[in-house]
Amino acid sequence: MEHIDAYWRAANYLSVGQIYLLDNPLLTEPLRPEHIKPRLLGHWGTTPGLNFCFAHLNRVISERDQDMIYICGPGHGGPAAVAHAWLEGTYSERYPDVSQDAEGMRRLFRQFSFPGGIPSHVAPETPGSIHEGGELGYSLAHAFGAAFDNPGLVVACIVGDGEAETGPLAASWHSNKFMDRQRDGIVLPILHLNGYKIANPAVLARIPMDELHKLIEGYGYRPHIVGPEHEQMARTLDVVFDQIACYKQGRADRLPMIILRTPKGWTGPREVDGKPVEGTWRAHQVPLARVREDAGHLAMLEEWMRSYRPEELFDRAGRPVQGILGTVPRGPRRMSANPHANGGELLEPLRLPDFRRLAVEVKSPATQFSEPTRVLGGFLRDVIASNPRTFRLMGPDETASNRLSEVFEVTDRAWDAEVLPTDEHLAPGGRVMEVLSEHLCQGWLEGYLLTGRHGLFNCYEAFIHIVDAMFNQHAKWLESSQKIPWRRPVASLTYLLSSHVWRQDHNGFSHQDPGFIDVVVNKKASVVRVYLPPDANTLLSVADHCLRSRDYVNVIVAGKQPVLDLFTMEEAVAHNTRGLGILPWASNDQGHEPDVVLACAGDVPTMETLAAAALLREHLPALKVRVVNVVDLMRLQPPSEHPHGMSDAEFDTLFTTDKPVIFDFHGYPSLIHELTYRRHGHDNIHVRGYKEEGTTTTPFDMAMLNDIDRYHLVMDVIDRVPGLGANQAHLRQRMSDERLQARAYTREHGEDPASIRSWTWPVASSY
Repeated sequence: MEHIDAYWRAANYLSVGQIYLLDNPLLTEPLRPEHIKPRLLGHWGTTPGLNFCFAHLNRVISERDQDMIYICGPGHGGPAAVAHAWLEGTYSERYPDVSQDAEGMRRLFRQFSFPGGIPSHVAPETPGSIHEGGELGYSLAHAFGAAFDNPGLVVACIVGDGEAETGPLAASWHSNKFMDRQRDGIVLPILHLNGYKIANPAVLARIPMDELHKLIEGYGYRPHIVGPEHEQMARTLDVVFDQIACYKQGRADRLPMIILRTPKGWTGPREVDGKPVEGTWRAHQVPLARVREDAGHLAMLEEWMRSYRPEELFDRAGRPVQGILGTVPRGPRRMSANPHANGGELLEPLRLPDFRRLAVEVKSPATQFSEPTRVLGGFLRDVIASNPRTFRLMGPDETASNRLSEVFEVTDRAWDAEVLPTDEHLAPGGRVMEVLSEHLCQGWLEGYLLTGRHGLFNCYEAFIHIVDAMFNQHAKWLESSQKIPWRRPVASLTYLLSSHVWRQDHNGFSHQDPGFIDVVVNKKASVVRVYLPPDANTLLSVADHCLRSRDYVNVIVAGKQPVLDLFTMEEAVAHNTRGLGILPWASNDQGHEPDVVLACAGDVPTMETLAAAALLREHLPALKVRVVNVVDLMRLQPPSEHPHGMSDAEFDTLFTTDKPVIFDFHGYPSLIHELTYRRHGHDNIHVRGYKEEGTTTTPFDMAMLNDIDRYHLVMDVIDRVPGLGANQAHLRQRMSDERLQARAYTREHGEDPASIRSWTWPVASSY
């Protein structure tokens, strides 16, 4: 207990020093104003409780040789995680200039929340962390994701009582219903009740303890209540880990968890300027805010730091004393050095089947139909079969709806709760993770990827917006990690967005929103990729590419409804490799400058563009039309903006600099303008896309509502190609009439005309 207390005091001392000190790290002289940072940033309130947990968990690791990592839910506890990594020696191994001595301690303090230094949160720069924690609510989902398929691992997840008020965290307690006690690891939740958020009391800290106890039991856990005492925490952890062993052996039905009650700002100033601090919301951030200007505050800071008795904790050179070092686990057993917290160290490539074996046979382009995601389901089935412990498919109860059902030929849905005779494909070891919470799917997958495994998240396009903020945080984590030499690349987070905006025939307006890709493209080019494969074969090729990639967020938008097959597999691979390209069989400008370029991105816009090209060929055979399909949206940017971007010369050759470009786009039109605004001839680019016109209607009526339909595209060509205009007024009127007739047909018959439903490419080609 003396050594644990010494470790705890040392961690608290280092945490306070990070918030306040520029110099004089060992207090070898009285504190002076110039020793203090000019801007006091960081958070103290939750930090001593986190240090308390780290000190005690280290004992368990050492005594039981336990493989363990932590998830720090209170991201404001950044000083604690950094102090822990420094005391364990990992910080100095990763950053040799921050050595384990007085000068290293000075640099440790100076860099924290300082220009050119490290963030105040538990960031990628912090060894041992896979969880930023700046945005609250995701710690427990990340912890379970890390534990899946890690049977020997314990993930200690410290949940802040403020964080516990968020919707994602409240749902995350149910993750225990998706665990397999044999193949998965253990999550040990530690609910840290210190009573307050930034300025308000925390709900779970103010309800009666018996009510909280019942709530946690209702979630399926066995709670243990601990106060701020070393002996009680140590005894409880021994009981908890004995119970974990019983659970793994099948001799217990519930996993334990801990409710830890400590004062907010524990061991800090009890009163400042006549107002209580310790145990109140005032301890949340910086308890002493005017240390440079107020001699009284400066004296209080020195008294506070000396209360930890640093002379007992560090030798004259600033190195932690042997009593502290002796509590630290060895090598990779240190939580700050555990390879699970740097998942790229453990990452093995997926064994991917040859996607070409699943190719749809295409004898002539655009003359037959396939359901792209149904074809992809066969590929994912084979991926799961070949990687039974390193790949999982996440989704909010939509695997079958998104036509991926073939995966159930080789696996089940993960489920460890009651099973009824009418249920299908439920088993503890299932590789498909379905829960009606996009937050949980995202959090599980992030934790799974960051600990060195692979996966894919399939979701309805409109509702992936639910995790916009989680995507933001993960993208920022990847971007920061790419700049940290010791962070090893991890498998990319790949979204498959289906049931998309153009085919929400029965769900209607509420399910029609293609805007997630707008959110994604705003992130750094080094991190994000967006693909819109127009048919089944291009989807197979794109999926294979994305599952092989590292350190990206990939977004694939693909429909589940029948679309035209455009490419043989060989052509699909070539088309995807280019990222975009001319469809020669749909174009008639070979050897000539085109009069107009019809560009498209997305499966439905591509079908409508092809139909428009066929109409133009029929009615205006002398018009030179070039059809360009875009799969990789980032290709539209210049190479200075994105590594996939194409040069101006290539762009100009493909799209011309002076001819009209009619671009039929899956999403919001402004995005194409955003990506191409610096291109030559940008003023000639006219984009059709989703413009918030939607309802429960037929597919073609949906296209007409947003003016992406074939008839409107022909009208756009007439309006924009010089020399047509008034000369083709009759054709333009005919196209307008065709739209009216199609709409009238849907209102009478409840479906689109057969000529539209079953339209295929009518023009003979030399394909």
